[in-house]
Amino acid sequence: MSAAFSRLWGEIAPIGRDDKGGYLRYALREPELMLRDWFRNQAGRRDMTVTDDGNGNLFAWWGTPWAPGTVLTGSHFDSVPHGGGYDGPLGIVSAFLAVDRLRELGVTPARPIGVAAFVEEEGGRFGVPCLGSRLLTGAIDPDRAAALVDRDGVTFGEALGARPAGALPLLPARVSAVVELHIEQGRALQVPVGVASAIWPHGRWRMDFTGDGDHAGTTRMIDRHDPMLTFAYTVLAADREARLAGAHATIGRVSVEPNATNAIPSLVRGWLDARAADTPTLDRLVEAVVKQAVERAGQDGTQVAVEPESVSPEVAFDTSLAGRLSALLGDAPILPTGAGHDAGVLSAHVPTAMLFVRNPTGVSHAPAEHASDEDCGAGVEALATVLAELT
Repeated sequence: MSAAFSRLWGEIAPIGRDDKGGYLRYALREPELMLRDWFRNQAGRRDMTVTDDGNGNLFAWWGTPWAPGTVLTGSHFDSVPHGGGYDGPLGIVSAFLAVDRLRELGVTPARPIGVAAFVEEEGGRFGVPCLGSRLLTGAIDPDRAAALVDRDGVTFGEALGARPAGALPLLPARVSAVVELHIEQGRALQVPVGVASAIWPHGRWRMDFTGDGDHAGTTRMIDRHDPMLTFAYTVLAADREARLAGAHATIGRVSVEPNATNAIPSLVRGWLDARAADTPTLDRLVEAVVKQAVERAGQDGTQVAVEPESVSPEVAFDTSLAGRLSALLGDAPILPTGAGHDAGVLSAHVPTAMLFVRNPTGVSHAPAEHASDEDCGAGVEALATVLAELT
């Protein structure tokens, strides 16, 4: 399957690539819209019907859409800013190739197979990760989702062209299993394919640090109320507290007003991404970071406001399903992940599993993210085996 994978992967590899090898594939913008057209074309080549759930999620069907016993697979097209190419699209390309493989083997599934392309999984444009799967499952209110705004002031509803439809009530009754194939996003997998056991609880918190904007050249150091100092202290506090807790904390996005070299800022806005192996550890981590930010603000004469934008609980994938798939794939290793996925959102409603494909660099959300064609071919074979078993 490695040759077939290479050919199909080559069709999408150039789309949205930047000049440094990363990708700019924001949800419902031109590169991602091109990939959605590619998705429809791939479905058409295979005589698969395509449906849209009204939330921006696309589904290509081998069998009757949403009939009882449906098995969903697939992933997402959108990327983080300048991210890697495999995170998301690998699961969609592999799903189409798995359908091809089953047909080559003469397998006719007794249950429908739906290949999904979920919208805004990364949250790179509208700020809420797994937005499409949250809408599909009712985990977010459609009006709230419609009002989410990107950096250019465009709302999700405007980009979608309508108010999102929201939850599909039939989902738990009609879907028997979900299997998402994804590149592994660390260095834990030493063989081509593994099975996920759990997703760490994680979330994003917006932190607004406000102070007094003033002249950088005329304001005495003793007279300053500089929110950048409070922000900088908080970045270091987040790193320190995460290391002490054995957790992860990152502040990778920041905006500054007025963002002038010769001006003391009046506002520094940063986004805290925090993850931990369990919910109590995550709660303690965030509480410690916020507490230290507030204490430092008191010293600096600034203010801090913290708003959770999205918080996802710990996900333990269906244990029996994970064990069944591991055995089916020759005792493939079972491992947890700190990354969020649409499969994690869906797992609260239907039996869900994930397959991981080895990532030799261990790098993700960056241009060095990579999987070999041979390992990706093995992933397709594994997914085909799993779909044959489940349908």
